[in-house]
Amino acid sequence: MSTIHPGIDPSAKIHSSSVIEEGAVIGADVEIGPFCLIGPEVRLHDRVVIKSHAVVTGDTEIGEDTTVFQFASIGEIPQDLKFKGEKTRLVIGKRNRIREYVTMNTGTEGGGGVTRIGDDCLVMACAHVAHDVQIGDRVILVNSVAVAGHCVIEDDVIVGGLSGIHQFVRIGQGAIIGALSMVTADVLPHALVQGPRGELDGLNLVGLKRRGVARDDINQLRAAFQMLKQGEGSFKDRAQRLEEDFDSDYVARMVAFVMGESDRGFLTPK
Repeated sequence: MSTIHPGIDPSAKIHSSSVIEEGAVIGADVEIGPFCLIGPEVRLHDRVVIKSHAVVTGDTEIGEDTTVFQFASIGEIPQDLKFKGEKTRLVIGKRNRIREYVTMNTGTEGGGGVTRIGDDCLVMACAHVAHDVQIGDRVILVNSVAVAGHCVIEDDVIVGGLSGIHQFVRIGQGAIIGALSMVTADVLPHALVQGPRGELDGLNLVGLKRRGVARDDINQLRAAFQMLKQGEGSFKDRAQRLEEDFDSDYVARMVAFVMGESDRGFLTPK
């Protein structure tokens, strides 16, 4: 063990070359590899693994059984010129895999103060999660995805490699974003988005089937999508009418998403 502090559980395995700053809280059976830096406000819960040359700093909490791979930078200050050193946090849930060279920043005072990652996510190499982003459970960010500040990514979303998500964009549950897409507006739950300018191209039918969604719900979602595409009135008017015509919880969640607060507007069906 490189350094013994009161906050380090005796069962933790810490390489002698790593620096654990006083004040850090290290849980049971945590493993920290060579040449790591763990800051004084960091809390690593039980069985977290930090591989070699990773930096975890700031007011950062990492949940049980999460692995941070080599050269990741977790919990540094936001890349935001408005940040003036205020007290903000990064909270990462359980069983996440954070791969090589990933960067995740703490929040900003103007954005709520917390960047949050849910449980069971896979963040692949070189991805960036900016300040105040809120990511749900079972999200996959493929290599070199860039998620700008204040974005919300709901559960079960997949974002393809080299894609960019504009600040303040919301991506609804179960959506999939194709590789090399630039997403500049909100994405409906269970939608399929692809193309250089992130066009809405239907539903993520493969994802719905893989998650075992009932055929009736899928059929209702498909019909609802067509009504959004071809109905009369504004996009929100069409969405509101869906509640009257369908009895699927999946359609109801889509309506709730559309009626929610949006800073970027919506990608709409062509």
